[in-house]
Amino acid sequence: MSRIGKKPILLPSGIDLTVEAGKVIVKGPKATLTVPLPPHSIVTLETEPRSAVVNVELPDNVYQRAIWGLTRQLIANAVEGLQKPYEKSLEFVGVGYKVALEGKTVVMDVGFSHNIKFPLPEGIEAKVDKQVLTISGADKQMVGELAAQIRRKRPPEPYKGKGVKYTDETIRRKAGKTAKTA
Repeated sequence: MSRIGKKPILLPSGIDLTVEAGKVIVKGPKATLTVPLPPHSIVTLETEPRSAVVNVELPDNVYQRAIWGLTRQLIANAVEGLQKPYEKSLEFVGVGYKVALEGKTVVMDVGFSHNIKFPLPEGIEAKVDKQVLTISGADKQMVGELAAQIRRKRPPEPYKGKGVKYTDETIRRKAGKTAKTA
């Protein structure tokens, strides 16, 4: 049995949650997120005198039981993201590697003959501080996927360590070629 699926989700003030057929809609002061529900999932909203609690009930279906904890965590991530946005930071390491922000477009110079322009989707914000790009937004999955797509443009290489890396990532370095002595 899932330990995560048993935990109730406490709704803070300012965040509204509605359960519709096949989806849960979470509304906050700045954004609205929709979490799709698997078929036959049962989500209940209980309002208490001072707080609201969301429960994901244990399903009878074996498939539903397998994703019971996942369903609960996706709803919890939406609630948490509307309270405090999720952030991912990317660091551009290398001689001449630059990142800039032009409106809602990230412009990267990462060693190619041309600049790479990467448009930001709706609901995602970015800021640049020297060689560090910070991506933030309410949707955890979208923030992580966008950071991964930007990193994929020039992943860090193991010899000099240059490329686009997460700020908390450690690159395992390899030794280069050694000179032959005659």
